[in-house]
Amino acid sequence: MKKIILFAMLAVAGITATNAQTTKKAKAAKVAKVEGAGMLFETETIDYGTIAHNADGKREFVFVNNGTKPLIITNTQGSCGCTVPTTPKEPIAPGAKGVIGVKYATDRVGAFTKTVTVTSNAEGQPTKILTIKGTVLPDPVKS
Repeated sequence: MKKIILFAMLAVAGITATNAQTTKKAKAAKVAKVEGAGMLFETETIDYGTIAHNADGKREFVFVNNGTKPLIITNTQGSCGCTVPTTPKEPIAPGAKGVIGVKYATDRVGAFTKTVTVTSNAEGQPTKILTIKGTVLPDPVKS
């Protein structure tokens, strides 16, 4: 009986130690640096929600260079003329944050889903597609 209890205790201790190591490895993988330049966005989709006609259409995609070399964004392109992105002009140093601005033309009424294609020197994923979406309400009917 003592052997069974001892075996059970050792099994539980072994499983606990294995889970702790797996959790540490997973956390390390999340914050691992990328060789070369890298681009890690806080969010890849901005939801405007429901906004008024002609409301402020400016939003920002914030990212960090999680690489070991400066990140250079060479181009940003909206999926149509109603989506105008702004590109950082200077290289983003390793560990530094950067911003890609986007302005949607809110004079167009109705639901929208548009993309911004970002081209950079990021290792492994030099092209990234970001999304904006929402609904622009029509002006209230005047009585």
